[in-house]
Amino acid sequence: MIELSGVTATYPGASAPVLRDVDLTVERGELLLVVGATGSGKSTLLATLTGRFPHTTGGELRGSVRVAGRDTRTHRPRDLADVVGVVGQDPEATFVTGTVEEELAYTLEQLGVPPTAMRTRVEAVLDQLGLARLRATPLDALSGGEQQRVAIGAVLTAHPQVLVMDEPTSALDPAAAEDVLAAVHRLVHDLGLTVVLAEHRIERVAGLADRVALVEGGAVRVGTPAEVLPGYRGAPPVVRLGELAGWSPVPVTVREARRQAPDLVARLGPAPARVARAGELVLTASRLSVRHGAVEAVRSVDLSLRRGEVVALMGRNGAGKSSLMWALQGTGRRHGGRVRLLPDGVDPAGLSPAAARARLALLPQPASDLLYLPDVGAECRAADDGVARGRTRAELDALVPGVPDDAHPRDLSEGQRLALALAVQLAAEPGIALLDEPTRGLDADAKTALAARLRGIAEESRTVVVATHDVEFAAVVADRVLLMADGEVVADGAAHEVLTSTPLLAPQVATVLPGSGALTVADVAERLAEVAP
Repeated sequence: MIELSGVTATYPGASAPVLRDVDLTVERGELLLVVGATGSGKSTLLATLTGRFPHTTGGELRGSVRVAGRDTRTHRPRDLADVVGVVGQDPEATFVTGTVEEELAYTLEQLGVPPTAMRTRVEAVLDQLGLARLRATPLDALSGGEQQRVAIGAVLTAHPQVLVMDEPTSALDPAAAEDVLAAVHRLVHDLGLTVVLAEHRIERVAGLADRVALVEGGAVRVGTPAEVLPGYRGAPPVVRLGELAGWSPVPVTVREARRQAPDLVARLGPAPARVARAGELVLTASRLSVRHGAVEAVRSVDLSLRRGEVVALMGRNGAGKSSLMWALQGTGRRHGGRVRLLPDGVDPAGLSPAAARARLALLPQPASDLLYLPDVGAECRAADDGVARGRTRAELDALVPGVPDDAHPRDLSEGQRLALALAVQLAAEPGIALLDEPTRGLDADAKTALAARLRGIAEESRTVVVATHDVEFAAVVADRVLLMADGEVVADGAAHEVLTSTPLLAPQVATVLPGSGALTVADVAERLAEVAP
């Protein structure tokens, strides 16, 4: 179905190829998971399959790429539209109509499909993806997972033979991500669709993939998940747990790991007592409410934040997390309630921009909303206003080293842009940092650096609130978890309690080792060191 032979891809003005001498064959009905660090060439590999590289991006393509028998050197993306469907991480950016049914029909209208055949295809896709009850629903009224399924459906109506997906679950909560991946799994097994899917949060997908393509240093190594993932720094926690425990074969799924786990559970013993580390109150909010039109996004929420803690704000898409963060920061909507910064009791809404930046900073979603200057160096210099010179650049290098000063923010990877925006906000050393989905687009190394920086901020007696769907990141970084649903805080407690309260939130290690109190592989390593003879 897909054949790459001797593929070398070089962008205009680049000193070296992004991909070099890549040979790859993807069979019909196969699900291939593409992994690799940010900037490794994953997106370029996907772009060669769709014809975007080199026809849209520019650059030089050596070797050959054939998809369903068509050579992408002589077939532009529009010439491949009937055989290759493309789904990205932001479905709203691709919508052009108003309702679910209209969006599914739009592609067929562009292809000139007769009305009778069009209706048949739309009905089939509505059933395949469980969207029939939503056919007349406005697209902006859908949840994140529903929008992503519509985006998939919009390309499926053209009856493509290949589906190329670039981080399709990165913005989704765990339940919505499972719905989307279950739909993809059905398409592979029921329709024989070939799927090439790139992801950073691969714990969701590893168990579904037939093979994994690891893009590293311009080369692509391909094998089964059990062959490729062990030793890879971005491997799911369950794989790294298996390596730590010396299990053979190394498990790829929670199911495989639990079969080998009883001896390890016995060695670890019961969960140890945990001691809260947070200090005095730094912020309180009472009866906080936010409305967007007829939607009550935040419903009379009471909360408090303490010095030196990292709080994970979690909940499904649309639960009210972003609205709550903006209301706390002071520039967002509020329709009731009070917010007070302590010890002086001032409302952040009344602070000047300079004063607010030093006391309570917000990294928005998308983070690029903060970036408006022509290059990275200019952004860093502007953010140094009122702080030590070079402070912003130092923050950026601590998160993602090596970003060129002369690069335009639009030309950076998603992770690099996020790191730049975060550096801009952290340069003033705010007492409270609010981060809205800061791990989107980050690879494993960048997440590790971010987690270390956030823990460092807490150790400096400052406070961090991070809204995230990434339960593995929350397990690493959070002391406390606030869980929101329908605009309300439905759980507020220690991370190890809230994250293990439901299977959808439980990290892989906690699921494999129930009752141990361990949330991460690092927790297990520390406990094993303590019980070692």
